[in-house]
Amino acid sequence: MTTLTIKTPQIIWFTGLSGSGKTTLAVALKEQLAAQGIDKIYHLDGDQLRKGINADLGFSLTDRDENLRRAAHIARLFLDEGYWVLASFITPLNRQQAMIRELLPEGRFIEVHLSTPLEVCQQRDPKQLYAKTATGDVPQMTGVKSPYEPPLKPELRLDTAKFSIDASVQHILAGITDDADKKRTVE
Repeated sequence: MTTLTIKTPQIIWFTGLSGSGKTTLAVALKEQLAAQGIDKIYHLDGDQLRKGINADLGFSLTDRDENLRRAAHIARLFLDEGYWVLASFITPLNRQQAMIRELLPEGRFIEVHLSTPLEVCQQRDPKQLYAKTATGDVPQMTGVKSPYEPPLKPELRLDTAKFSIDASVQHILAGITDDADKKRTVE
């Protein structure tokens, strides 16, 4: 197990297609951080926000931008209170990714791009969104009907189709402990 050497709270922002493993890895990482004695951890999830604070937003481009803007501000509030924040959001566009990076403090923000291929995400389909897209019930599915632009310079790029959950978490922990200027791709 990788031992965490950074003790200063961070925002770890998981981005990737639906089914890439964002929530699964955030939950597993939360358990690992807790096992290492970190007790202030909050998992901020896109689905969770859309059921509450962001229930007033749809899926237009303007609403998606606002959803992410609010999420970044909430993440910052938790960070300011000393929490590690594990944020799980598709974050499909480069300009949205740049906006989030701009809103969050430099050196305390780690973008993890889950580069899992679309075909794998479609096979996993935990929320049946890809199946609903095929029938027309989800008209703006990111990666199918709406674009997904991989981040330009994430701190870590990880293909979850190639690693178990535990191995993926270990790669993330290793990425957290690495030199902040070093970008990593795990394939």
